[in-house]
Amino acid sequence: MPSPEKAPNKGTDFITNALTAPVSQSEAALRPLSFADFAGQPKTVERLKVMVGAAKRRGEPLNHILLSGPPGLGKTTLAFILGHELGRNVRVTSGPVIEKAGDLAGLLTNMEEGDILFIDEIHRIPKTVEEYLYSAMEDFRLDIMIDQGPNARSVRLSIPKFTLVGATTRSGLLTAPLRSRFTLNTRLDYYERTTLEGIVRRSCGLLTVELDTGGAQEIARRARGTPRIANNLVNFVRDYASEKAQGKITQPVAAAALELLEIDAAGLDEMDKRVLRLMAENYKGGPVGLGTIAIAVGEEADTLEEVHEPFLIQEGYLARTSQGRVLTAKGYHAIGLKAATGDQQSLL
Repeated sequence: MPSPEKAPNKGTDFITNALTAPVSQSEAALRPLSFADFAGQPKTVERLKVMVGAAKRRGEPLNHILLSGPPGLGKTTLAFILGHELGRNVRVTSGPVIEKAGDLAGLLTNMEEGDILFIDEIHRIPKTVEEYLYSAMEDFRLDIMIDQGPNARSVRLSIPKFTLVGATTRSGLLTAPLRSRFTLNTRLDYYERTTLEGIVRRSCGLLTVELDTGGAQEIARRARGTPRIANNLVNFVRDYASEKAQGKITQPVAAAALELLEIDAAGLDEMDKRVLRLMAENYKGGPVGLGTIAIAVGEEADTLEEVHEPFLIQEGYLARTSQGRVLTAKGYHAIGLKAATGDQQSLL
């Protein structure tokens, strides 16, 4: 009779599931696997190429890297490219999953020398766990406390020399001691429209979808400078074209499909316009606090700050001031209203 199996540790099991979660077929099909296939971010790519080349020449693990920037710009993709270029395994997890030191120990002790640990949203790692990460990054060891009270003792675990690739959408929330332990701290920026057109063409080629120049330009124009959004739009427009236009994506077909998603020619979606309209009609253009806006539109403040606000500010629809968010003349125009001539405009 087989012996009963030991019940799995909840935290470790959760991490294992996160590490082994399969990538969706559509995402895997469109994700570049080498620097040669990766479009955009030339400064970041050049820096990573230098580090990869030097590490391969010395036969040593890659130094730790921090990638920051808005969601969907390629941080996870670059981590997988690093693994591919180095011929190493890439293990993926996220900051909130690592709840205690034992979870971190389970991750690191199961790695091989030179492997890459990719931690998404690394700024959300609990501070108690972050303390253990310092020695792991610098000395490749972990000092774990066992038991409590009089029976408490410290156990030192040696771990393989690994590379930590951290990704964050809010680098300002990282503590200075953690940030200083990364050899390279590089930021990813929104993509140029011409670069996005190339990404759209590549994705359609991989999906064997017929696409003309106008269709590529229309999708790229509404993708908010973000490859992930561009690929999501490609998938929807492909479905629309299959149902409505014999499978070919042209400019009119792409425009009709994206209008169905309520994404206008400038890339503004329904939530963007709700925010702009709320500020114009309820608060006379501002200034108004982010928390107030979040409650009024029924969305989390973090989502507005990380997903919607960066695009709105970069494109000039909103401005941040010391007193709150302010709607610009371009923001008024986007929702078909005249710019207010009040105190809020003098704050810009």
